[in-house]
This record gives sequence, structure tokens and C-alpha cells, in this order.
Amino acid sequence: MLTYFANPSTEQVREAMRSGLLGAIITPAQGNKLETAFPMWCADNGCFGKGYPGDKGFLAWLDGLRPHLDRCWFAVAPDVVSDAAATLARSVPFLPAIRAMGYRPAFVAQNGCTPGMVPWNSISVLFLGGSKECVPCGFIRPITVADREMKRCPCCGRLLTEWKLSAAARLLAAEAISRGIDVHMGRLNSERRYREAFHMGCRSADGKYIAHGPDVNLPKALAWRRVHDQGVLFPEVAS
Repeated sequence: MLTYFANPSTEQVREAMRSGLLGAIITPAQGNKLETAFPMWCADNGCFGKGYPGDKGFLAWLDGLRPHLDRCWFAVAPDVVSDAAATLARSVPFLPAIRAMGYRPAFVAQNGCTPGMVPWNSISVLFLGGSKECVPCGFIRPITVADREMKRCPCCGRLLTEWKLSAAARLLAAEAISRGIDVHMGRLNSERRYREAFHMGCRSADGKYIAHGPDVNLPKALAWRRVHDQGVLFPEVAS
């Protein structure tokens, strides 16, 4: 089963979380209440965007959520978007502290990450992150508001591809699974992507698809779960 984590926004979304149809993803600056009735939630760090409260603030925030530990799927160590080496340097010091609090530590794999860069013995979850890239020329798309719609490489004109669906990411996912480590895919916002994550062996994923229109998108996102019964990837589903 692949659990989809979303922001606990409207009452309808919260009810889906209470019933176990969705997981709740919580960030330090989010402001949405973590209910005791949610059977599963995860703690993201807020580094994607402007929600990171600083190192001490992040650890203090996690400490304050410890009464809900028994229902937490993982807590994400601080990372650097699109940069594997910088993420490794930033995350490693936090992993023991996160585990010492009782959380399952998650490490974010970014563009350029290889199996040898992952601190396998210190993590419980491999989080597939990263940004779109152009493999032939090495361009990585910046994840900013101005660049989110960039589809072609500005250097060579080729179509950009998602790193988290690359052969390198699939290799990391397979390695994690072989080690008994769960795999999570970030920024998943379509049925096609959900199916791809499922077939990669991901146990969980998150995205803002529901938040962009809860009344319309909540039923659609819940319908993605049919992949568990069908087990087939339909390439015609729009990404």
C-alpha cells in the first residue's frame, strides 16, 4: 500500500486523514493542527520554501510533537534542494538526534546522489526529492517560482526530466528496499506519478495536488488508490 500524505486543510481532507485514506504531512511553518485522530503523519523540515525555522528551532519543533510519535511515519532531516553533496553534509549531523527523539529519520536523495552517498545505517526512510534536469548537458532546473514552468533545457533545448524518476533514483530505491528501508517520493501531484511511485516500490508519497483544489481534487486523489488493485501502469494518464 502506498500512502499519500497531504496538508490537513479542509474538513473533508481531515476526515479522509482520520479514516486512514490519507496521511498528514506537517511542516514547522504550516500552521495546520496535528490531530490525535490522524492515524499516520510525517514531519517535513520546511527547507523547500521559506518555512525552515533554523536548526535549533527545527529540533525544538520535533521535540514538541513527540506526544504523537507512535503515529509518525518519519521525520525528514534538513536538506538542500537539488544538491546531493550539500544535502549529505547538512543532514548527517541531524540523523542521530532525530532517531534519539524516537522518530524514524528520513534522508532526502537529491540530483547527483549515488548509493555510496546515502547514510544507510542512520536512516529508516529514503526520500526521493531532487529537481528536473537535463542528463546530456548536466543542467538542473532551479526550483523557484519563476522556474517551475521550465520544461526545456536552456542550454541545449532538450526536454527536462524528473530526477526522482531517473535510473539513478530507481537504483537508490531498489537499494533501499533491499536493505529494508522504506522509500518515499516527494512532490507527487498526478495519478501517473502515483502509479510510477507504486511500481518503484515506494511506501509513501506527498504532494500539494489536493491543496490546489480540495473539493475537486480530493476525490481524484483518493481514486489513485485503485492502482493497488489494478497493478498496471497506464501511460496514457496525464502527468
